[in-house]
Amino acid sequence: MFRRGFLVFPLALLMVFALAACSGSKDETTTDPEVTPTTTIEEPDDMVDDEMSAGDSDVEDVKMPVVGDVFFEYDKYALSADSRRSLENNARQLRDASSFDIVIEGHCDERGTNAYNLALGERRAKATKDYLVSLGVSSRRVTTVSYGEERPFDEGDNERAWAKNRRAHFVVQK
Repeated sequence: MFRRGFLVFPLALLMVFALAACSGSKDETTTDPEVTPTTTIEEPDDMVDDEMSAGDSDVEDVKMPVVGDVFFEYDKYALSADSRRSLENNARQLRDASSFDIVIEGHCDERGTNAYNLALGERRAKATKDYLVSLGVSSRRVTTVSYGEERPFDEGDNERAWAKNRRAHFVVQK
């Protein structure tokens, strides 16, 4: 328990600095397991160069895909039926927005050792990537990373919080 309390303040401080540094860059969203995003983000029309005509083939009307996280059972990396449905929607959006790449972050709850959770997070990210690739998303566009238990979505110390932390999180990159 001391270890967790000892890490909370530095992690919170690090998160504040990271959020401040990222506030002007990319839009990153997180989702609650019960909420599925339904909107996309478009660039304003005034971002298109005035010298290019609307019929010019160099101009794409590309929307950033909004993809939802997938969640896992305790100590598992197999995709549930709900996760597969969510990934099918993610794959559809990613296929339509082929100029975007994604990073899949594997996360775990706080139970287990750091080494075990890093390995489990990697298996979760890989299972997620493999399913997206099987749905037609190019593997060259997808990278994976495991954060284990180090970046919890919910700092709570109960099953509800832990369920939110057992996830594969998507970061969309241009």
